[in-house]
Amino acid sequence: MSNHNNGFTNKTILVVHTGSIKKRFIFKKLKSLGINIIMLHKEKNWAATYVDSWILADTNNYQESIAALRSFIKSNSQIKIEGALTFWEESVLLTAKIVDAFNFTGIPYTVAKRVRDKNKFRQFCKQQGLPTPNFKLIQKLDDLKTTDGELNFPLVIKPIYGSSSAFVVKVENQGELLETYNYIKNNITSHPDSAEWDSLEVLVEEYIDGDEVDIDMLLQNGKVKFYSITDNARTKEPFFIETGFSIPSSLPLRAKQDLIAMAEETLEKLGVQHGCIQFEAKSTKNGPVPIEINLRMGGDEVYSFMKSVWNVDFVEEATRIALGQYLPKIIRPDVPRQYLTGSDFLSDYSGIIVKLDIDEKLKKHPRLEEFHFYKKVGDPVLVPPEGYEYLGWVTVSGENLLDAQDNLENIMKYVKFEVAKFDSTSFLGKTLRKNRFSYAALNKSLVTGAAKIERIRRVSLKDQRNLHIGIACNIYPENQTGVVEGELTSIGQRIQQVLKERGYRVTFFDFNNVQQAINQLIKSNVDLVFNVCERINDSSLLEPHVASIFDILQIPYTGSNPFTLALSLDKIRVKKLLTYHGIPTPKWDYAYYLDDKISDELQYPLIVKPGNTDDSIGITNDSIVTNPVELKSQLKKVIHDLGRPALVEEYIEGDEYDVSILGSEAEDLRVLPLQRSIFSEVPSGIWHIYSFSIKYENDPAFDKIIIQLPAKNISKKLESLISEIALDTYNILDCHDYGRIEIRVDKDENPYVLELNPNPSIGENDGMPSSAKLVGLRYGDLLEDIISMAIKRYQGRPPYYHLQATVK
Repeated sequence: MSNHNNGFTNKTILVVHTGSIKKRFIFKKLKSLGINIIMLHKEKNWAATYVDSWILADTNNYQESIAALRSFIKSNSQIKIEGALTFWEESVLLTAKIVDAFNFTGIPYTVAKRVRDKNKFRQFCKQQGLPTPNFKLIQKLDDLKTTDGELNFPLVIKPIYGSSSAFVVKVENQGELLETYNYIKNNITSHPDSAEWDSLEVLVEEYIDGDEVDIDMLLQNGKVKFYSITDNARTKEPFFIETGFSIPSSLPLRAKQDLIAMAEETLEKLGVQHGCIQFEAKSTKNGPVPIEINLRMGGDEVYSFMKSVWNVDFVEEATRIALGQYLPKIIRPDVPRQYLTGSDFLSDYSGIIVKLDIDEKLKKHPRLEEFHFYKKVGDPVLVPPEGYEYLGWVTVSGENLLDAQDNLENIMKYVKFEVAKFDSTSFLGKTLRKNRFSYAALNKSLVTGAAKIERIRRVSLKDQRNLHIGIACNIYPENQTGVVEGELTSIGQRIQQVLKERGYRVTFFDFNNVQQAINQLIKSNVDLVFNVCERINDSSLLEPHVASIFDILQIPYTGSNPFTLALSLDKIRVKKLLTYHGIPTPKWDYAYYLDDKISDELQYPLIVKPGNTDDSIGITNDSIVTNPVELKSQLKKVIHDLGRPALVEEYIEGDEYDVSILGSEAEDLRVLPLQRSIFSEVPSGIWHIYSFSIKYENDPAFDKIIIQLPAKNISKKLESLISEIALDTYNILDCHDYGRIEIRVDKDENPYVLELNPNPSIGENDGMPSSAKLVGLRYGDLLEDIISMAIKRYQGRPPYYHLQATVK
């Protein structure tokens, strides 16, 4: 055990890179020692609770990072940084640079570079007469041809940088070697840490058969102050997936002595004088062979191993060494405090977690030391070649190795999980591979995307409020906001507020900055997007592409699909479709050019509309024309001035009905109470339409429109006819979740469909929410109802089912 006093109070150390949130235990330990932490990282994050001062810089840019550190020291002369260390593999080289630049205790950059670069490390071992397999650096495809006969199969191919066995693959022949090389080169940049690697070249070396171990060591002044050997269970080949471990090692004493002697000799020849080291090696029939060296504390479990088995705190001792404090030799007892063994939770294939049952008895087991399960139901699981993920791991103790193994076997029974591989309603695995690596990147995207769909499929209504909801909308600055823009902004913000009040986790995506919105979507891990976005690049014509983005990213969303959204914007195509299906609609014609002839069969008055705008844009009192001269003038305004095709309809004098519909399938379709607009009190000279000025510009004529909600004094027959025609229109255009149909009724009570809006405004005081309130749906209830309908629509359906336009 440790046999010295603390001595850390008021000491200040630089930590390079926070690492992931799994490293939290390290910072808790450092703070418990009374150490002041200066953190060099690209941004502030979860570690802020433990960090005393931040130095923000791109840790991939060594020059920028060192300059930022110099600037911090100059600006904070009262702070004396006494050492530097990292617990993050990709920051080992930067830490070494800092050690050189500021004369801290640690590993010089030239040594760290030689160790981290697997090719340089093999070259060094060969030059120094240290055991090493035959190897070759592969810089281009042609280099593979010369390995045939030069190296003996089986071979191992791996990146010269990186850790955790990522892209490390065993190959048995030349064909597999070529396939694997192409796989690595095509997919290596998808690894989350690859941006921090100095090179993406690969190394090929002969496979070493033997017992793999980790030697965890504390070095100071070139002397080994402590070591421990952990046996690694046999990895799952060809991808070298770790499966478990045991500590202390059960290898024969002579084998352990040889391993330590080899590790000491290697580190001495390398010039490693100070540090907390993990030395990976194999004990073979021909003696020990180094695999690679990690110049920082081993994986997160190493800390608990050393503490539980030997009562040695590796975070504390690594810090002591970095601060230059003397570390006496730690005497390891002949008998450990306890024996540990553990196992990783693994899936045999990539897929989605569909079942997870962790028995409560697990946590009460007296021999359970640590348990971690990082996934939950609905999460994707990526195993090679798609990814390198572990579900979690468990560590148990025992009075001896056999006892620990028995305890592990018993504890593993308490954890049951299932990973869905392939089924008829999933894209998982639907790609055909010419070999085990072809199209791996494509398959990975299908798995991760399908997981979002799977989460939605499996959510129950009682769990709905646990979902992470995205709000897709448009935000306009106040000084650039017209009435329409102000409405677009307020709707999304109000939906966000209401859903948060009801317990949802909500993230807003502003598609006025489409690139940022897409990047945020990719990183956000939202479960479902509430889509009320109406513009991209300030154009309503691009509104359908918002839904396309969600489909491409495989993120479930509310509302209609891109085809329906695009179709509804094209009023001319909608008229053709309604006419084909016999839906009553005003007689019509259209023009794309000024010399296009409008049918003489149309009877004046006519209304001339832009063929692909919404929100009554382009609709004025002059849009109603009573003769050919006015028609020609209005066609010029639409086609020439607005640059839009023109839809020309017979004007229908009468009341207008807004029909709000909820649902997608026949069994859940609901027609909300009708809203009726009566124009009888509108002053003469103003046509009975909703022009842009009446809708949005405080036109006094708006106050003369009588709005009934619900519609009054209409026959049940007419009410039913309007509702049924609206439902037919809704279904013909394949609307989802909610929509609004506008219908005119003439003096003879003949209804005519004017248009459909599959993405109507759902501000709190708009028509649909107001109609919903009449049937007992408060605004928040309506929003949750829409989310519920979207969830139901995704459940029990193949991927992209919602993109199949069908008349139901």
